[in-house]
Amino acid sequence: MGLRLVPALGPHFMGDIERADLQARVTSWQRDLSPAKVHSTVNAARVVWRDFDLITGTDNLLIIDPTKGLRLPAVPVGGRDRIATADEAQRLIAALVTAGYLDEAVLWATALYSGLRLGELRALRAENVELARKRIKVLAGWDAFEGEIDPKTEKGKRNSIIIGMLDTLLREHLDRTGRYGRDLVFGRRADSPFNPNTAYNHARKAWKAAREREDEEGVIPEHERIRPIGLHEGRHTAVSHMLDAGISIDKVSKFIGHSSITVTIDRYGHLLPGGEEEAAALLDEYHARRRQDAARRQQRREPAIV
Repeated sequence: MGLRLVPALGPHFMGDIERADLQARVTSWQRDLSPAKVHSTVNAARVVWRDFDLITGTDNLLIIDPTKGLRLPAVPVGGRDRIATADEAQRLIAALVTAGYLDEAVLWATALYSGLRLGELRALRAENVELARKRIKVLAGWDAFEGEIDPKTEKGKRNSIIIGMLDTLLREHLDRTGRYGRDLVFGRRADSPFNPNTAYNHARKAWKAAREREDEEGVIPEHERIRPIGLHEGRHTAVSHMLDAGISIDKVSKFIGHSSITVTIDRYGHLLPGGEEEAAALLDEYHARRRQDAARRQQRREPAIV
């Protein structure tokens, strides 16, 4: 919040800031931030104005709260925990290609298959896409106001993986756009990051058209038909697929850049293969083996009774 509210509104007294001032900020943020990020910033501002008397150390109360009644962008449908199946992920990407949004197709594929964050996607440079080594070197993020920034933790600098389907899309994308070296892979220009709102709007149009086609055809069950997904949900999807494929939790944690394996377990532990039933079965096998071993030892010690 400090990087967004303070530079624009910091010089003013809180009591002098009106709703129109904040609405102008919201409109500006929408050009560079995702809808969810705009909402989180406004929510933080609401706390500041709610606790005005505590912050200022006075008994004064604000007559008008400028954070009320703001027009905010709609957050993409699906929630932060939405996970696409492998089949749906492929159809989401194919829908973007069909609609002619080729750049967005590769953008979402990188989120869905490699698990990069929004800021990491905005900061990704061509020289860090190492196709021959099947990896993406994640070295930076992108902030709407500061530009390119270092990851929040040292483990944020990492290598993520490039699967075959993503390899093909990235090769075609780099050839088509001519991006190389320090060029931004998904930038509006080689030196300017993509606009998240533009990407989301294009994607929603493509997925709406694809959903209408699926509804008309009626081949795919209704509950499995395509629906919008955000880039952050794409990251959740990538983690889910890695775990489902059998990649160990420590490697998944490394690929997605969590500060520790504990964070990965806390966030995605429910997706780990092997729940209570499998654990119980493994313990049953363990105790059965131990009983058999004990029985064999007993047989060796006692002569057979004829």
